[in-house]
Amino acid sequence: MSETAAKAPGAPAGSGDANRWKALVFIALAQLMVVLDATIVNIALPSAQTDLGISDGNRQWVVTAYALAFGGLLLFGGRIADLWGRKNAFVVGLIGFALASALGGAATSGAMMFGARALQGVFGALLAPAALSLLAVMFTDAKERAKAFGIYGAIAGGGGAVGFILGGVLTEYMDWRWTFFVNIPFAIVAALGAYFVIREPEGGRNRNPLDIPGVLLSTLGLVALVYGFTRAESDGWGDSVTVGMFVASAVLLISFVITEARVKAPLLPLRVITDRNRGGIYLSLGIAIIAMFGTFLFLTYYLQIVKGYTPIKTGFAFMPMIVGMMVGSTQIGTRLMTRLPARLLMGPGFLVAAVGMLLMTQLEIGSSYASTILPAMLLLGLGMGTAFMPAMSLATLGVEPRDAGVASAMVNTSQQVGGAIGTALLNTIAASATTSYIADHIGSATSKSQAQLVALEGQVHGYTNAIWFAVGMLVLAAAIVVTLVNAGRPDTTAVTGSGEGAEEELAIPVVAH
Repeated sequence: MSETAAKAPGAPAGSGDANRWKALVFIALAQLMVVLDATIVNIALPSAQTDLGISDGNRQWVVTAYALAFGGLLLFGGRIADLWGRKNAFVVGLIGFALASALGGAATSGAMMFGARALQGVFGALLAPAALSLLAVMFTDAKERAKAFGIYGAIAGGGGAVGFILGGVLTEYMDWRWTFFVNIPFAIVAALGAYFVIREPEGGRNRNPLDIPGVLLSTLGLVALVYGFTRAESDGWGDSVTVGMFVASAVLLISFVITEARVKAPLLPLRVITDRNRGGIYLSLGIAIIAMFGTFLFLTYYLQIVKGYTPIKTGFAFMPMIVGMMVGSTQIGTRLMTRLPARLLMGPGFLVAAVGMLLMTQLEIGSSYASTILPAMLLLGLGMGTAFMPAMSLATLGVEPRDAGVASAMVNTSQQVGGAIGTALLNTIAASATTSYIADHIGSATSKSQAQLVALEGQVHGYTNAIWFAVGMLVLAAAIVVTLVNAGRPDTTAVTGSGEGAEEELAIPVVAH
């Protein structure tokens, strides 16, 4: 997707499409829908789990099925957008996402819900890179492009807050099914607007053959990996099927790397990830997201099941984290990223988030929101926001022009795959710790109320065990950044490609996802 690299700085103002600002409205609306969906479902999950009879061991598949399909197919979705045309891919992605949302809202079983979420992920993987590519090819003036991507990024950040609150309102006052149905009007308006307003520049398609083996190997390898973690929760780490899934995943992913090194038009050119700085960015982001995604799930259940919060109160309870993220990103990261090397923002950012996680390990049934959860969420959001802004900028530093798009897509891929693995892994750790705790303490319960108390204590014990693991993940992410990322201050306006076409300076949009 080399077209995601915009024209050289100095293009005349207003040189893009005449309807580009109208188009931005519909592209941003689609982005809002995708971001809303990610957070709305977390708030609605406890109600949906009870209604559909989904077990604790399987509940993470509501999140994982989407994240895995989205992350596994994101690079392929970008490649399809290059081949079909970005406008066509954008509209098809919107329509498909709406249909999948309708299926999720009408779900009558856990399996139907998991299938709907996977379909949402498939169409989201087509929609997201098409949207980013459209912005890049329609906004060719450097200042206009920065403003357009700033608006897009603000919607991505603010949409998370809206999602938590809207999810609570819909779940509490209507029904959890409306957290899916609400996507349909968003998708219809965005698709109609895109069809009539967007005029994609001519000659931007990539006619190279599709890397089908790469798509199959990467997707199957990731599915096997996450299923292995999920299987470990119910059958143990030594179970033959669990071990078989991990072995199959390793074989498939190694085969993917070998394939990408040999094919003429790879899904993921290896030169993109073997660069020291970019590799460090992708790896650290993926590991940090492993810590984040599972923790979101545990906090939702802790607040609603243990503390008895309503869905809407749970939504508002997440607000400090969203505020912290926005402050860290827009006030700290943006202001300092041109003055300090990226590692001096990302490393401390991940460590501040780790301190927030550390506070959450102190959770008990009677823990106070104001003294424990509120400061933990603020620190977590502040740290992650500070780390993410320079990471997004540095992810395309020094990339060859022809690889600019796939380098940008890899940022989202590392986040989505990290989220899929994190939800499965942390849920497995929490469920195992809960089971052990209840088995050790249930014998001392002499009444039904005491047994219920032991069950709640067991749940909280499971959550805190998993959160300790998340603390370690964030410290590891900081160590990776300090060790691998050695680039200087990232230029906020341009990066210089290496290799073919290195003489042309390319303005690469910085996108917050």
